Amino acid sequence: MTREMTALVAVAANSVEDPSAFAETTMPVPAPRPHDLLVEVRAVSVNPVDTKVRAGLRDSDPPRVLGFDAAGIVVGIGDEVSRFAVGDEVYYAGSIDRPGTNAEFHLVDERIVGRKPSSLDFGAAAALPLTTITAWESLFEKLRVNSADSGTIVVVAGAGGVGSMVIQLSRTLTDLTVIATASRPESQEWARGLGAHHVVDPRRLREDVRAYAPRGVDYIFSPHSDGNVESYADIMGVHGQVVAIDEPEGLDTLPLKQKSQSWHWELMFSKPLFAPEDDSQHEILGRVAELVDAGKIRSTVNRELAGFTIENLRTAHRVSESGGAIGKVVLTR
Repeated sequence: MTREMTALVAVAANSVEDPSAFAETTMPVPAPRPHDLLVEVRAVSVNPVDTKVRAGLRDSDPPRVLGFDAAGIVVGIGDEVSRFAVGDEVYYAGSIDRPGTNAEFHLVDERIVGRKPSSLDFGAAAALPLTTITAWESLFEKLRVNSADSGTIVVVAGAGGVGSMVIQLSRTLTDLTVIATASRPESQEWARGLGAHHVVDPRRLREDVRAYAPRGVDYIFSPHSDGNVESYADIMGVHGQVVAIDEPEGLDTLPLKQKSQSWHWELMFSKPLFAPEDDSQHEILGRVAELVDAGKIRSTVNRELAGFTIENLRTAHRVSESGGAIGKVVLTR
């Protein structure tokens, strides 16, 4: 007899407030592929990618199980799994080309999964994977920052999910001076609490950054690039580098040429999509779990909603779409 599970699905709708935007459904528990873990999901968090995918659904599209970040317990494994066993507690960010984590059970390739930090509960752990991997790849793979680097980085939207992790990884693993942007008192306090050396108003980016780095900054992390390229070129020094995670249409990076500056793109789903044999995200999550358990990195959960319900999921999407989210919103069972 086929086992079944409940899941929350997104349906094409004009607004997150549409009563039909989300629905609860029943579906078969999926069977693992060779490298898959079957995870009993205990907590998930919502990221901007969740809201982008939901907003892009067309009327002709079938309902979709969203959700990428998750923390849970391994309850089944594929024939070729070698890194985990049934009973292990794990956390991960999944892949955009597979059904999501807003379900009782979820399949994920073991090569992009890490062991859950033992010092965190499932909710706090679920806040970390996607933003952690994005921040790590941005810093250490795209910008090629190293532990001895003593330059300066500007972290745009320092209180956001990824910005919060860029600040923490920069402070913990490098000698970079961190300048975060944040516009509200509560977001400024959050960024300082994570370790930013300085916090500036994004509306006064050029003036405020120059006060701390008159010769120009070395790096910029950008989740909001539209309309900012000229400002970035101005506040960076020669050979400065930007790493961006957004998708601005028709972006013109020519202003960077005068100082021989560089623009990098980061998408943490690139490896699961195009290099599934790459297990570096497994290694990243393992390293960060060690840092968390050593008290050097903290979870960025800022709001926890108890229960995998339609209304809790709607609330989490609403917060993410607001553009003013601080840290992460998680749903727990």
